[in-house]
Amino acid sequence: MKPDIKICGLKTSEAVEKAVARGASHIGFIFFEKSPRNIEPDIAGHLADAVRGRAKIVAVTVNADNDDLDEIIALLKPDILQLHGTETPERVLNVKAIYGLPVMKALSIRDADDLVRIEPYIGIADRFLFDAKPPKGSDLPGGNGVSFDWSLLAGLDADVDYMLSGGLNKDNVAEALSRTGARGIDLSSGVESAPGVKDLGLIDGLFDAIETAENKPQGV
Repeated sequence: MKPDIKICGLKTSEAVEKAVARGASHIGFIFFEKSPRNIEPDIAGHLADAVRGRAKIVAVTVNADNDDLDEIIALLKPDILQLHGTETPERVLNVKAIYGLPVMKALSIRDADDLVRIEPYIGIADRFLFDAKPPKGSDLPGGNGVSFDWSLLAGLDADVDYMLSGGLNKDNVAEALSRTGARGIDLSSGVESAPGVKDLGLIDGLFDAIETAENKPQGV
């Protein structure tokens, strides 16, 4: 089954169009002031309108309050909310009840104990995003370009739907998909020439690598 591919942290019409034209199933806009990928909701809304219906629109927030979510949702009209902070299962339920949108809950992974933290969210979050824990000193919960030990996911219940994130790029994406069987992948820094600057050539390279892996004969 073809994996979902989410390109996150988009800020320009050229990058949005390139991602969707090459086959991104999801595009993400980040609303977090500390991030180099932060974008204003009205600008994100205009960018999303150009490709609406061709890819799922994801609003990425970090411990956002209802006032912020109200503005983001009104201007972006996202298909999915991605909660990338320390939101509790109760907060996820609350957000779903208020806004009537599916929620993808991001969780940071470093060791096996971190995967235990997903249990209270099962049946509440519509999907998970597994990212690597940020390096020491980083203010960003994601987009740090680091990965975690994918073998930790081997013991995960097959019914847990997740997107894999953290340190993915054109050089390791095929291995990541092969080793984890993830139904979706999420990239941000892996298709950038500098923090927050999407590189159209790297986006092409990513999708070329995925296509090459998909067309490779079994057992080769």
